[in-house]
Amino acid sequence: MDLQTQTEIEAAAFRALRDHLAKRTDVQNIDMMNLAGFCRNCLSRWYQEAAEKNGISVSKDNARELFYGMPFSEWKNRYQTDANDQQKASFRANHE
Repeated sequence: MDLQTQTEIEAAAFRALRDHLAKRTDVQNIDMMNLAGFCRNCLSRWYQEAAEKNGISVSKDNARELFYGMPFSEWKNRYQTDANDQQKASFRANHE
Protein backbone atom coordinates (compact mmCIF):
# COMPACT_ATOMS: atom_id res chain seq x y z
CA MET A 1 0.00 0.00 0.00
CA ASP A 2 1.38 3.40 -0.91
CA LEU A 3 1.66 6.19 1.68
CA GLN A 4 -1.14 8.31 0.19
CA THR A 5 -3.60 5.40 0.28
CA GLN A 6 -2.55 4.53 3.83
CA THR A 7 -3.08 8.16 4.90
CA GLU A 8 -6.53 8.26 3.29
CA ILE A 9 -7.55 5.01 5.00
CA GLU A 10 -6.26 6.22 8.37
CA ALA A 11 -8.17 9.49 7.93
CA ALA A 12 -11.34 7.58 7.07
CA ALA A 13 -10.91 5.39 10.16
CA PHE A 14 -10.45 8.49 12.33
CA ARG A 15 -13.62 10.05 10.89
CA ALA A 16 -15.52 6.81 11.52
CA LEU A 17 -14.37 6.84 15.16
CA ARG A 18 -15.32 10.51 15.51
CA ASP A 19 -18.76 9.87 13.99
CA HIS A 20 -19.31 6.78 16.13
CA LEU A 21 -18.52 8.70 19.31
CA ALA A 22 -20.79 11.55 18.18
CA LYS A 23 -23.67 9.05 18.12
CA ARG A 24 -22.71 7.51 21.46
CA THR A 25 -23.35 10.52 23.66
CA ASP A 26 -24.27 8.08 26.43
CA VAL A 27 -20.59 7.15 26.71
CA GLN A 28 -18.99 9.65 29.04
CA ASN A 29 -15.40 10.85 28.63
CA ILE A 30 -14.50 9.67 32.14
CA ASP A 31 -15.67 6.16 31.22
CA MET A 32 -13.48 6.22 28.13
CA MET A 33 -10.51 7.43 30.21
CA ASN A 34 -11.09 4.72 32.81
CA LEU A 35 -11.41 1.93 30.25
CA ALA A 36 -9.13 3.00 27.41
CA GLY A 37 -6.90 5.77 28.73
CA PHE A 38 -8.14 8.37 26.23
CA CYS A 39 -11.32 10.31 25.52
CA ARG A 40 -12.86 12.75 23.06
CA ASN A 41 -10.74 15.57 24.50
CA CYS A 42 -7.59 13.53 23.91
CA LEU A 43 -8.63 12.92 20.30
CA SER A 44 -9.27 16.62 19.74
CA ARG A 45 -5.88 17.45 21.31
CA TRP A 46 -4.15 14.92 19.04
CA TYR A 47 -5.92 16.56 16.09
CA GLN A 48 -4.65 19.97 17.23
CA GLU A 49 -1.10 18.65 17.66
CA ALA A 50 -1.14 17.02 14.22
CA ALA A 51 -2.32 20.26 12.63
CA GLU A 52 0.44 22.22 14.37
CA LYS A 53 3.06 19.71 13.17
CA ASN A 54 1.88 20.61 9.67
CA GLY A 55 2.17 24.34 10.31
CA ILE A 56 -1.57 24.88 10.82
CA SER A 57 -2.65 26.73 13.92
CA VAL A 58 -5.78 25.26 15.50
CA SER A 59 -6.98 26.46 18.88
CA LYS A 60 -8.01 24.03 21.60
CA ASP A 61 -11.62 25.23 21.34
CA ASN A 62 -11.63 24.93 17.54
CA ALA A 63 -10.16 21.41 17.66
CA ARG A 64 -12.80 20.37 20.16
CA GLU A 65 -15.58 21.88 18.06
CA LEU A 66 -14.28 20.05 14.99
CA PHE A 67 -14.27 16.79 16.93
CA TYR A 68 -17.50 17.21 18.91
CA GLY A 69 -19.43 18.73 16.00
CA MET A 70 -20.46 21.67 18.18
CA PRO A 71 -18.86 23.96 20.74
CA PHE A 72 -17.56 21.90 23.65
CA SER A 73 -19.62 23.92 26.15
CA GLU A 74 -22.79 23.02 24.23
CA TRP A 75 -21.85 19.31 24.15
CA LYS A 76 -21.20 19.38 27.90
CA ASN A 77 -24.55 21.03 28.59
CA ARG A 78 -26.41 18.53 26.41
CA TYR A 79 -24.66 15.26 27.19
CA GLN A 80 -22.11 15.33 29.99
CA THR A 81 -23.18 14.03 33.36
CA ASP A 82 -21.42 14.48 36.68
CA ALA A 83 -18.93 11.75 37.45
CA ASN A 84 -19.95 9.54 40.35
CA ASP A 85 -17.63 8.62 43.22
CA GLN A 86 -16.76 5.24 41.67
CA GLN A 87 -15.80 6.84 38.33
CA LYS A 88 -13.66 9.44 40.12
CA ALA A 89 -11.93 6.81 42.24
CA SER A 90 -11.21 4.67 39.19
CA PHE A 91 -9.80 7.69 37.35
CA ARG A 92 -7.52 8.56 40.29
CA ALA A 93 -6.32 4.95 40.56
CA ASN A 94 -5.59 4.71 36.84
CA HIS A 95 -3.83 8.07 36.53
CA GLU A 96 -1.50 8.29 39.52
